[in-house]
Amino acid sequence: MKPTKVTNSIRRLRFEAGEMTQAELAQRVGVTRQTLIAIEQGRYSPSLEVAFLIARALGARLDDVFSYPEQQ
Repeated sequence: MKPTKVTNSIRRLRFEAGEMTQAELAQRVGVTRQTLIAIEQGRYSPSLEVAFLIARALGARLDDVFSYPEQQ
């Protein structure tokens, strides 16, 4: 599996949300902690549904959580 170009601010947003743990966020979203770790580290791109659930759980907009580089 090749790394994704999608970047995210999950780690920063978790801490801004009262230092939410990876396990807490994973539980709220309905994925395993291992899946959340892979997404947070940029090794895996979530489905659109999971991306929205992560943003909602963090109280953030989707494009505040995930970004994709502009084409050059």
